[in-house]
Amino acid sequence: MARILLAEDETAVREFVRRALSVQGHKVTAVADGAEALVALGQAEFDLLLTDIVMPVMDGIALALKVAKDYPALRILMMTGYVAEKERAHNLELLVHDVLAKPFTMEQICSAVAAALR
Repeated sequence: MARILLAEDETAVREFVRRALSVQGHKVTAVADGAEALVALGQAEFDLLLTDIVMPVMDGIALALKVAKDYPALRILMMTGYVAEKERAHNLELLVHDVLAKPFTMEQICSAVAAALR
């Protein structure tokens, strides 16, 4: 299955998504913010970056812009609980596969990841 880098600052959401994707057979590396995600990207290869938009240190949009520049083959899927941030991310439609609205179910996150990996 896929190697997924998950960047999410909320511990409960991060663990929920990590477990949901692990059950699907994916290898998930979970970090708490964009800066940690950049460190992880320098240490391993990934098939997908799944990132929250609103995070401390480096938000998901700054992360997506950096990843698109430095790792152009890496697919990006974003998630957010804020409508305004979802609209802001849609300006990046050439860089990101999709923006998933929180809250979401296990089925929805797994389906969104499967679509992003196709």
